[in-house]
Amino acid sequence: MSRFGNLGHRLYQGEISFDFVGRRKLWYSISAVIAGVALIGLTVIGLHLSIEFKGGAVYTVSKPGLSVAQAQDVSNKITGDNTALVQATGQGQIRIQVSSTEKVDSSTFVNKLSSDLDVPVSSVNTQVVGPSWGHEISQKALLGLVIFMVLVTIYLAIAFEWRMAVAALVALIHDLLITIGVYALVGFEVSPGTVIGFLTILGYSLYDTVVVFDTVKENTKNLEKQNKLTYSEAANAGLNQTLVRSVNTTVVALLPVAALLFIGGGLLGAGTLNDISLALFIGLSAGAYSSICVATPLLAQLKEQQPEMKALAKRVALRRAADAKAAAEAPKDAGVEDGEDGEDDALAAGMVGQRNQPVSRARGKGRPSGKH
Repeated sequence: MSRFGNLGHRLYQGEISFDFVGRRKLWYSISAVIAGVALIGLTVIGLHLSIEFKGGAVYTVSKPGLSVAQAQDVSNKITGDNTALVQATGQGQIRIQVSSTEKVDSSTFVNKLSSDLDVPVSSVNTQVVGPSWGHEISQKALLGLVIFMVLVTIYLAIAFEWRMAVAALVALIHDLLITIGVYALVGFEVSPGTVIGFLTILGYSLYDTVVVFDTVKENTKNLEKQNKLTYSEAANAGLNQTLVRSVNTTVVALLPVAALLFIGGGLLGAGTLNDISLALFIGLSAGAYSSICVATPLLAQLKEQQPEMKALAKRVALRRAADAKAAAEAPKDAGVEDGEDGEDDALAAGMVGQRNQPVSRARGKGRPSGKH
């Protein structure tokens, strides 16, 4: 068995354990800092929406040897600013996106682009998207996200309980906020593919959380009938049992996404892959973190507020205090007994120092001396 597999077995058997639930203040602080930075980026910098959401035009130019920098300079000259988004496609073409706020007529833009880049007009493919259609797409994407969260909350409340539903919903919002904030900070374009990525990572994060919650539910079944573990400790044990599985699943899912993001989008220059791959990469990472360090600790915190769980915590504390007192008193009695036993053992084994041999003299007592 590999070292990692042995670790998973020991975690499942309870031989070792990481106290995730007990350190929830630390995880909350880390999440608050990351979410705060993401929120600042979202409010200060804002999202860079594609034309599918805000309307505009897309111009695809086919010219051998044309670089992104050259096309960016010409586009900035035509629009009068640097808001045009220029990307290289995987087919040797240059894709230029101009939003409708630039107020540049598409035919005028094509003619100037053709003249400045020295390409025929037929080599420039134009696609225009109206702002009303983009607004409708934005509304439908937001509506789909809200419906998804409502259905998830209802399902978890029925399948488990409302506290688990609340904890899972907070974890989903946590993942979504971090992913959107990263998009704002790095300046990646938000396209319909990005929305698909958002929904995908929310589903994956929910799956990971449900797996952990299912184990926690099994571990905390009939928990009130014993006085050895509190709810937080039982929940932490369930979390440790699924820890290796969560890490393995996340790593396997991140490998192809990382290939799309860093190799396809970074090394090969296929910028269109960045829309969905960045959402998946950040979302999968945040989802694995939230299911372990946010959802389960929050669930334990909510459950510990129940009267029966407070009573259980008191019983566990009383038992441990009694066990500690008994353990403290046990060595005194054991020391006396051990001392007596030690003396006997020392005598049996022989002691270092002067030896008396009364037994040897007694052996000759009563024996014939041999004299008549």
